[in-house]
Amino acid sequence: MVERINSRYKSMGKARIAGILEGDALLKNLSITGCCLECTAYYENIKSNEIYKIEIEPESSSNVESFDIQAECKWVRNMDYTCEFGFQIVASPKGKYFSNYVDYLAFHSTVV
Repeated sequence: MVERINSRYKSMGKARIAGILEGDALLKNLSITGCCLECTAYYENIKSNEIYKIEIEPESSSNVESFDIQAECKWVRNMDYTCEFGFQIVASPKGKYFSNYVDYLAFHSTVV
């Protein structure tokens, strides 16, 4: 197992990648440097080493508005009933919402 520089925090937020992952995917975890998405369908059109714009919808209890991040897909894992994607965050245009959400998760979540 690879040791991460920054802790990842469990999330119950939703994520979308316009034109590719239209249905809501679960934002499994998030840190200031990366995230993991999980969905219940197989997606072969998300490729490693490609940069995607991901729309994040935080859980309502966070009181944080939706925001977008740009992230590079680092890995794809297809399992029996789910598909997971690991991303490295490249940019967050609405950085305040992103950092507020990471702070919220750090305070309320378990490190993964």
